Amino acid sequence: MDHVLIIHAVRDYEAWKTVFDAAATLRCDAGERSFQVLREGSDPNKVVHLSRWESIAKAKAFFESPELVEIRRQAGVESPEFLYLHELEAGTL
Repeated sequence: MDHVLIIHAVRDYEAWKTVFDAAATLRCDAGERSFQVLREGSDPNKVVHLSRWESIAKAKAFFESPELVEIRRQAGVESPEFLYLHELEAGTL
């Protein structure tokens, strides 16, 4: 399974979360299979989105689409950093 790690600031977390939740079906249809949302402890508007995808190609196509660029703008996302990651190993301790 492939992963995407996105780190970005948002103008307002609650406003961002509303848009994020509304896009759940879009993300699922595009190939996202699970996600986690984390916040930076000292900055409540710094968000980390870690998600599992069917493939890196599907994730890139989704996140780089004009539709998603507009959704990020509406959500108040500032300077997103995307890392596309191939899983090498996973486990539970």
